[in-house]
Amino acid sequence: MFEPPVQRVIDEFARLPGIGRKSAQRLAFHLLHVEEADVDRLGLAITNLRKEVRLCTRCFNVTAQEECSVCRDLRRDPTMVCVVERAQDIAVLERTQEFSGRYHVLGGSISPIEGIGPDQLRMRELVRRIDHESISEAIVATNPTVEGDATALYLARLLKPLGVKVSRLASGLPVGGDLDYADEVTLGRALIGRQEL
Repeated sequence: MFEPPVQRVIDEFARLPGIGRKSAQRLAFHLLHVEEADVDRLGLAITNLRKEVRLCTRCFNVTAQEECSVCRDLRRDPTMVCVVERAQDIAVLERTQEFSGRYHVLGGSISPIEGIGPDQLRMRELVRRIDHESISEAIVATNPTVEGDATALYLARLLKPLGVKVSRLASGLPVGGDLDYADEVTLGRALIGRQEL
């Protein structure tokens, strides 16, 4: 429909989550009208994102160093770990200012339909951390979905025999929703009112 260079940019934007064809078109045409330096800065930021960002060697959060800022923070409680599905869930929980422990990113949730089982997630690494770091409580903060609930139950069965208190975020989060859509107050109350599984 558009000239090939414009159409390629529209097609690439449309592949991003949450960006439809119309939004992709608006973004592409916006880039045609801004200063060239702005476009160069955006391109460099995207390129550097892939070159400089990696996963934390301890919790699998995104970081530009070997360990993320949460794992390096000596003020955090090393005996508590909050288990999340994705790295972006950490930022959502941190905004509540209710949790002072560390995190562990599973990399998804158990979903037999998609062929994702415990072996495709970072469960073994979590068990290793519990053993080596003397973790006494694991708060399961998976999304309140069928997959998230299955993952939470699996984690409870896996971790309780190790002597770890396993709790789940309390109600207040919408069933079928994602953590990144919850407001800070609701999520903060869910953290405070968590219940043992």
